[in-house]
Amino acid sequence: MSLKNIFFLLTILLTASIQAQEININKATAIEIASNLEGIGIKKAKDIVQYRNDNGDFKDIKELIKIKGIGDKTISKNEKNIRFK
Repeated sequence: MSLKNIFFLLTILLTASIQAQEININKATAIEIASNLEGIGIKKAKDIVQYRNDNGDFKDIKELIKIKGIGDKTISKNEKNIRFK
């Protein structure tokens, strides 16, 4: 097996192990949110938690648009991984 093929296989394995996991957006910490949602770094994750603390639990995924820097693309990438209860 060539070095190129080994690198390709390792890339596939690493990508599969980094897959986002389903999280409860109303219970998760900023670290959990940043670690499990695509396109959400720690700053946006902290903004999500702050918004939740100020306004109560999220009831609908579209509420995330109210957070600066989160738009339809980010929501569509993550909607299958976000739970509310």
